[in-house]
Amino acid sequence: MSTHAARYAEFRRRQSESSADIADFQNLYGFEFDEFQIRACKALEMGHGVLVAAPTGSGKTVVGEYAVHRALRDGSKCFYTTPIKALSNQKYTDLVRRYGAGRVGLLTGDNSVNGEAPIVVMTTEVLRNMLYAGSQTLGGLAYVVMDEVHYLADRFRGAVWEEVIIHLPESVRMVALSATVSNAEEFGEWLLQVRGDTTVIVDETRPVPLWQHVMVGNRIQDLFVDLSDADPGEEASDSAGRGRRAKRRRREGAAAAEVLVNGERMQVNPRLVRLAEEEDRLAQLAYRRRAPQSRARSGGPRPRSKFQPPNRVQIVQELNRDGLLPAITFVFSRAGCDDAVRQCVMAGLSLTTEEEAEEIREYAERQCADIPPADLAVLGYHEWIIALQRGIAAHHAGLLPTFKEVVESLFSRGLIRAVFATETLALGINMPARTVVIEKLDKWNGETHAALTAGEYTQLTGRAGRRGIDVEGHAVVLWQPGTDPQAVAGLASTRTYPLNSSFQPSYNMAVNLVGQVGRQRSRSMLESSFAQFQADRAVVGLVRQLRKHEEALEGYAEAAECHLGDFMEYARMRRELSDREAQASRSRGARRRQEALRSLEQLRVGDIIRVPAGRHSGYAVVLDPGNRGADDPAPLVLTMNRQVKRVNAADFPVPAEPAGRLRIPKNFSARSAQSRRDLASALRSRLEGAEAPPPQRSRGGGGDDPEIARLRRGLRSHPCHGCADREEHARWAERYFRLAKETDTLRARVEGRSHVIARTFDRVCGVLQQLDYLDGDTVTPEGRRLAKIYSELDLLAAECLRRGLWEDLTPAELAACLSTLVYEARRSDETYPRVPAGAAQDALAEMVRLWGDLHEVERDHRVSFLREPDLGFVWATYRWANGDRLDRILDEAGMPAGDFVRATKMLIDMLGQIADAAPEGSAVRGNARTAMDAVRRGVVAYSSVG
Repeated sequence: MSTHAARYAEFRRRQSESSADIADFQNLYGFEFDEFQIRACKALEMGHGVLVAAPTGSGKTVVGEYAVHRALRDGSKCFYTTPIKALSNQKYTDLVRRYGAGRVGLLTGDNSVNGEAPIVVMTTEVLRNMLYAGSQTLGGLAYVVMDEVHYLADRFRGAVWEEVIIHLPESVRMVALSATVSNAEEFGEWLLQVRGDTTVIVDETRPVPLWQHVMVGNRIQDLFVDLSDADPGEEASDSAGRGRRAKRRRREGAAAAEVLVNGERMQVNPRLVRLAEEEDRLAQLAYRRRAPQSRARSGGPRPRSKFQPPNRVQIVQELNRDGLLPAITFVFSRAGCDDAVRQCVMAGLSLTTEEEAEEIREYAERQCADIPPADLAVLGYHEWIIALQRGIAAHHAGLLPTFKEVVESLFSRGLIRAVFATETLALGINMPARTVVIEKLDKWNGETHAALTAGEYTQLTGRAGRRGIDVEGHAVVLWQPGTDPQAVAGLASTRTYPLNSSFQPSYNMAVNLVGQVGRQRSRSMLESSFAQFQADRAVVGLVRQLRKHEEALEGYAEAAECHLGDFMEYARMRRELSDREAQASRSRGARRRQEALRSLEQLRVGDIIRVPAGRHSGYAVVLDPGNRGADDPAPLVLTMNRQVKRVNAADFPVPAEPAGRLRIPKNFSARSAQSRRDLASALRSRLEGAEAPPPQRSRGGGGDDPEIARLRRGLRSHPCHGCADREEHARWAERYFRLAKETDTLRARVEGRSHVIARTFDRVCGVLQQLDYLDGDTVTPEGRRLAKIYSELDLLAAECLRRGLWEDLTPAELAACLSTLVYEARRSDETYPRVPAGAAQDALAEMVRLWGDLHEVERDHRVSFLREPDLGFVWATYRWANGDRLDRILDEAGMPAGDFVRATKMLIDMLGQIADAAPEGSAVRGNARTAMDAVRRGVVAYSSVG
């Protein structure tokens, strides 16, 4: 039997034996597994790693839970990693419910529960830190589940996922769970390269069909219609009418591309297309009727819609009337979410029965029982619970984590029917709904209002349709002025998006890797990143294109050959002469412009000038030189035909030279037709009989450039100059030079993509070498300190420790200073934030100065990783660490409770890192631990399990 046949037989044998264990596992669930879930479980059972890419809500986590099942059965360990703490908390709760608290642990940076359990749920950063530290907890690890692995595309935190994938021991089997991405096979190829046997399973079938709608006014209409259906709402009354409508539908159908929706061939609803066209026509008509001055101010037409979007109360009422609740409405604004809830409550909207409202109240009170009454008032508890009892809630990062968890639990139990949420809800939290509403198709990305991508649209609408509950899910987009149904259809029909690496080396990563395996091997390991894998694949295509260019260049050079001599040499001389002449022309143009500007700056009121070019050419008199404080003077003149206009340097290819002067009457008014007429008449009289100066001519030809003269002589004396086919050869040579320029650009792109990660690593090591964190392949004591700090500002923190900047600070002052390393304001604030006086103020000033010094070092090594410390959370941290009341802090900071809690928890994590990294006997070490206890109180302490 051949080797391949033997392997196949073994595969079939193991496949048949796998069903018993999988069947036992499936009995734990109340539904039959889908084919992709069974295939993934079989791959795991056969000892393979697995990548599962499937839509949101399809049940990918079943595969991760099978890894948990196998680890418990075999007496080994399984780590279940997630990108966010909220998802870790949720998964921890799910696994505890199934396997018991004794066998499940939770590690999320600032919290540790049963960390040595056989099953531990953790954030991906925690696992990365374990790998670098060589933690004993890794002993016996057999499986790692990486939930939401497509998060590695995140430009801020994505590198962590690749670090874990690269550095996990080879014996560990990885279960990667991803949203549907268009390049899953490419990602799987990389996993196969760095992790060994990896089975890629892609499933694009939603377990619950999703129907797309547009809400026009107060009516919900289908976005897509069946190609065979008549136009919705149209009734054919006669054969002629049917014929006309059929032709129109065919015409519209040709413009609207067919798409596959839930297995059926559909097209965009023609009624929506006609509505958009009609609104666009009306907007253009209104634009044309508008005064020219108004058009210039507005910059273009502002589309109007005869169907204004409904308010949030109307949205919920319409969904309720059509049986489409529970629903999540994505608003993309925290304030908008809170306003929506208030609007619904003020309108008297209620979606629950009295019994349900009582159940909601009891549950919420029980979950919030540990929160002191004074803090409840600050957190808006009473308004929140009133809305909850009516089945309405907001969900966003500004909410207290406990409040968010209550909303998530009540929604999953069907007691909350309408949630207004920001897009953060789409990141893995298990909150499926019957319907998802998207208010707008653009959102603020931190810099500008950007259109939703197809991937973002898919992520949001993936919440629609509850498996085992709903027969179908619904996505509703609100019709706004300027809505393009074809664009909406493009988002809705593009179900996948590419997964692109955001990986790059960091300072902490560099010292950890060099300390473990040395610099050269570290460099090789980083070359195995997904980022380099993608760059290399792109290089393959570029190299292929480069070869084609080089072959074409040989052909062009051959076609340009001349029997009289070296024509390419002759062509280079021609090209050099052309470039030189163009450069001389540009220089002359720039010189003339400067001369023209200087001449305009010297004009005075009453000067008679000749405008040599432009629409206002001819003689004119200067009314206002227009050169006060202006970079480019623009004189106001009266022309011979009585027009008052401004001229500028563009109208003067030659300098403006006054041809005389004319007295401007004191009572002259440019707005008076009579004044203009009288002055123009005086101008004509003044010029009559006077000899007009000859028009100035611009110098040209480049005759005064010796290099141009030399090149012209060389061309005339070259043997190829007299060739009868000279211009034919020249055309081929010109093609050669154009393609050669493109080829040079392509070659630079190839070189830029090759070894890009390794080159960046070398630059990072260069910074660390200069600052004495590395000494060749040796990590210095300062480098070992840096290895314990996992922060965007890791190097700044290490430098502060080395220079003793924090030694004389109190615990509260230390916490305030460290807040600058973890906090980053959502929006830039031009005001200078308040900071504590004294030692803390001095330390903060020194930190900012030190950041500037490090920024200069980075610039010398052509890297830029360190952002400026953000002082926006300093004062709030200082007051909280000193025991001040929550209401005062939040009121002065203008900060939502959820943001405050999240920032403080990040600070606690940083304080712990600094306590571990600080030298033995350092005051910082003890003060950091004291500060941790000082800030871990109140809402921060009881906010959530993670």
